[in-house]
Amino acid sequence: MHIELSPDKRYYSIGEVAKAFNVNASLIRFWDKEFDILKPKKNAKGNRLFTPEDVKNLQLIYHLVKERGFTLEGAKTHLKEGQKKTLDKFEIISKLEAIKKQLTDLKNGL
Repeated sequence: MHIELSPDKRYYSIGEVAKAFNVNASLIRFWDKEFDILKPKKNAKGNRLFTPEDVKNLQLIYHLVKERGFTLEGAKTHLKEGQKKTLDKFEIISKLEAIKKQLTDLKNGL
């Protein structure tokens, strides 16, 4: 799961985030309540506005829960025990997947 973050965009709505992950907004709200590393801002109406850092953390949560099959408690423990190490590995994997996609696109274009 690789989400393209716009370098000039400071906040993402919950709808944008849910669509990017192909999940319901209710799941994003649930994860927001469950995981302390998520700290979206809220506007005057109370709508969540996710920063690029929040989106990266959501990618990590998605990876642990949906792709690796962690329970919520397991994911929370994993994040607390090795957050930096896990995030570094995840970012490396994400970058490699993006490179693989670019190379595949180039190959298909030949």
